Amino acid sequence: MTDSAAEPTISQPQHVVIYTDGACKGNPGPGGWGALLASGGTEKEIFGGEMGTTNNRMEMTAVIEALAALKKPCTVTLYLDSQYVLKGITEWIHGWKARGWRTAAKAPVKNVDLWQRLDALLVSSGHSIDWRWVRGHNGDPGNERADALANKGVERALGRL
Repeated sequence: MTDSAAEPTISQPQHVVIYTDGACKGNPGPGGWGALLASGGTEKEIFGGEMGTTNNRMEMTAVIEALAALKKPCTVTLYLDSQYVLKGITEWIHGWKARGWRTAAKAPVKNVDLWQRLDALLVSSGHSIDWRWVRGHNGDPGNERADALANKGVERALGRL
């Protein structure tokens, strides 16, 4: 006879759906980032901004801040409308790292500080991430909300919030 109550249970990582977006008024200029995180019927919105930045930096910051907001390893479906971030993290980063953070043309990788921060976060977090591209400004409700949050981030950077 076995005592099933004494058997350890293995809990599955929590599944989180994330939508991220970045915005910039001028490139460079004041910028903002936003993210919508949803899990188990609960949603959380986060956003921020800074002056003198670029759209690509804000797109990356949105992803970094969203993943950093997760307090334990999760299974993540992450939607983003930035091909730069998607290809950078799923294709290009391996070569950049192998070449000492240089491109195939031997130029320094742009936004290397953020790429290194994102890379370190992915290594240390234990998250399993399914990266999914979504066309921006095309009616996807999650992407539209992330875009609105990114624009709130611009307003915050400008001191209007």
